[in-house]
Amino acid sequence: MNKILLNTLVLFLIIGLSGCSYKPIFVEKNYGFEIEKINFEGERNVNRIIESKLKFIKSSGNKEKKKYTIEIVSSKNKKIVSKDSKGDPLKFEINILINYKIKDNDNLLFRNKIIKKNVYNNDSDQFKLEQTEDIILENLVENASDSIIASIISIDDN
Repeated sequence: MNKILLNTLVLFLIIGLSGCSYKPIFVEKNYGFEIEKINFEGERNVNRIIESKLKFIKSSGNKEKKKYTIEIVSSKNKKIVSKDSKGDPLKFEINILINYKIKDNDNLLFRNKIIKKNVYNNDSDQFKLEQTEDIILENLVENASDSIIASIISIDDN
C-alpha cells in the first residue's frame, strides 16, 4: 500500500512541476516595435545588465515594425549611511541613476530619469558583501529596465 501511495505522490509531483512554467513578463512577447540601436554611456556594469534585459527586443530586420533608438546614460554611487562608535561602516546605500531618451528617426519621443536606491548592512566577510552588492545592483537595474520597456510600450500604444 505504501509503495502505491509513494508512486502516486511522485507522479503528481512530476506532473505538477512540469505543468508550471515561469516566464518573465516582457520575454517572448510579439511587440509592434523593435529597438534598432542602444547607445550607452556611464557605468559599465549597469549598462551590461540593461543591455541583457533589452536584447530580446533588438532589431531583427522586420520592416513592418516601428524602430526606436535608445540613448542611456547611467551612474552608480555607493555611500556610507551609518557608522558604529569606532567609525566603521554599519550600513551602505547604493544609488543608480539612469537617464534615457527614446527616439524615432532622430525625433525625441520620450525622456526620463530613473533613480533607484537600496540600503543594506555591512558584512565582515568582504566576499559576501560584494556578492550582496552585486545582487542588489542587478535587482535595481532590472527593475529600471522594466520601466524603460514599459515606457516604450506606452509610446507604441499611442
